[in-house]
Amino acid sequence: MTEIRVLIVDDHPAVRRGLRTFLELAADLRVTGEAADGPTAIDLVEQTAPDVVLLDMVLPGMDGVGVLRELARRALPAKVLVVTSFTDRARLLPAVRAGARGYLSKDVDPQALVAAVRSVHAGHLLLEPEVATTLLGAPADTPALTARERDVLALIADGRSNREIARALVVAEKTVKTHVSSILMKLGLADRTQAALHAVRTGIVPRDSGHG
Repeated sequence: MTEIRVLIVDDHPAVRRGLRTFLELAADLRVTGEAADGPTAIDLVEQTAPDVVLLDMVLPGMDGVGVLRELARRALPAKVLVVTSFTDRARLLPAVRAGARGYLSKDVDPQALVAAVRSVHAGHLLLEPEVATTLLGAPADTPALTARERDVLALIADGRSNREIARALVVAEKTVKTHVSSILMKLGLADRTQAALHAVRTGIVPRDSGHG
């Protein structure tokens, strides 16, 4: 069984204790540490190399979006699952754009939290249905993508890596990278997370498919 290392970041001790209790019920999850503010969170990610970070959005010293941006700037590979009381669009968009791989409200049940950590660790984009609805909003106009680019985009939304996409489409991995770059450029998106969200929003993959 693969062990998933988790760092908990929240400024409320009771919340941290609750999350730790939930996570430690799962044999494959191990809490590597806790942080009560943004700067400490960054330091602990560097020191303990967690696989997944449970991140609150409102923190002293540096907010959740700031932490996400700093993790990206330092190219730290931990996947971030935001766990917060705030699920309004104004807070969701910056978090996802800054690199959050999942977004859950703090009243999530223990089993769902554990499943979310596993899903994000596996490379999936995870949003609660009501959060996804808020984030995705109304469909936007889609710039013209080629048929192959739409195939690639659908597979990105399915959580596939470039290598897996290349295997599925029987093309070279370098060709997939070219398609991904073209997709991001045409859609004005920064990364694969935004591309996956766009695929759901515009109907390239259905919202109930289980991806994003």
